[in-house]
Amino acid sequence: MAKIKITKRTVEALKVTSKDYIAFDTDLPGFGVRVMPSGKRFFLVQYRRHGRTRRVMIGQFGIVTAELARREATVKLGSVRGADGDPAALRDADRQSTTMKELGERFLTHYVPVRCKPSTQAEYRRSVELFLDPFFAKQRVRSVTTADVAELHGAMSHIPYQANRTLGVLSKMMNLAETWGIRDKHTNPCEDIERYPERKRERFLSPNELQRLGQALTSAEVNETETIHAVVAFRVLLLTGCRLSEIQTLEWRHVDLPAKELRLPDSKTGAKTVHLGDAAVAVLDALPRVTGNPYVIVGRKEKTHLTDLQHPWRRIRKAAGLEDVRIHDLRHTFASGGLLVGEGLAMIGKLLGHTQVQTTARYAHLASDPAKQAATKISDRLALALLGAVGKPSAGKGKQSETSIDSNAGDAAAA
Repeated sequence: MAKIKITKRTVEALKVTSKDYIAFDTDLPGFGVRVMPSGKRFFLVQYRRHGRTRRVMIGQFGIVTAELARREATVKLGSVRGADGDPAALRDADRQSTTMKELGERFLTHYVPVRCKPSTQAEYRRSVELFLDPFFAKQRVRSVTTADVAELHGAMSHIPYQANRTLGVLSKMMNLAETWGIRDKHTNPCEDIERYPERKRERFLSPNELQRLGQALTSAEVNETETIHAVVAFRVLLLTGCRLSEIQTLEWRHVDLPAKELRLPDSKTGAKTVHLGDAAVAVLDALPRVTGNPYVIVGRKEKTHLTDLQHPWRRIRKAAGLEDVRIHDLRHTFASGGLLVGEGLAMIGKLLGHTQVQTTARYAHLASDPAKQAATKISDRLALALLGAVGKPSAGKGKQSETSIDSNAGDAAAA
């Protein structure tokens, strides 16, 4: 084995032979350059570990300079001697480590079915199969960096909500990778990625809009353009404030009309009791039950619930002239209706099944409307008394004031 002072000039001067050989550096033991019969030259480090000679490639000469290769060799050899490391073992571990596709499969097979509700399972699977798998492909889990995640998140900037959901799924996968020993602890590459801002949509139906919706539902029922079960589903959603999935999959065994309750065994926040008003009880009581079908909102197939309420809703909202209203906005309307009749946030949160006060707090601005109306009544009454008091000291002035006030009132009425 030849020995040289490895520099750009000396590496270029190495002769090409019919067999490859290694020329080692005179100053840094273990640092060398391998000359191939093709004329290509590769920097490497060589060391002994547990009685075995190990070699780790640094890079090809030309692409990697001699100076950069020397610095990298110093780091690798230093880890062997001073930190009880093994660069070759790390390299082999990376080569044999789990790919992102394999991690996704394990995540969807072992974690999601056990830990997540069906709707969440579908969302997680969608994120993995449509966005994560195509982007990372066969990249090793250990090699994923913050820059990689930033590139993925940036590529989805045109769909910011989905970008944030996908980032959340990836972050969970990386945490599990640490738990499963696939990545080192505290190396989650998603932690420093700033999510896109999201604006919570708040759409409430006005009394006029509710009237139009009611007419559209009645028309759909009378003309049989929609099934009675679809129409009832929308009425119950509005009258209970329930989530779509809670009514769509509701079974009669969970309905107790005499007690005015729906006893849901599961929901987004776990098991809960939904309290029914008289109007909701009347709607459900009038709905005929289908023999052999356990569901309230009966589907087209036997023993199934109606799986598609989006298309009926689009037709009904179009007929009502409410094309910007989503099904979930019926839940918002229920909450706003409660606040406008004087119910507090705590009661509204209980009726909606919220487990956190912050969730119900989004409706807080509506709670001030009754207070504003009361303040207006009080201030108007006091204003009348105040104007009357101003006119009392002088009869003449009082008459003049009253005349002025009456005149202003007349002008206002005429206007």
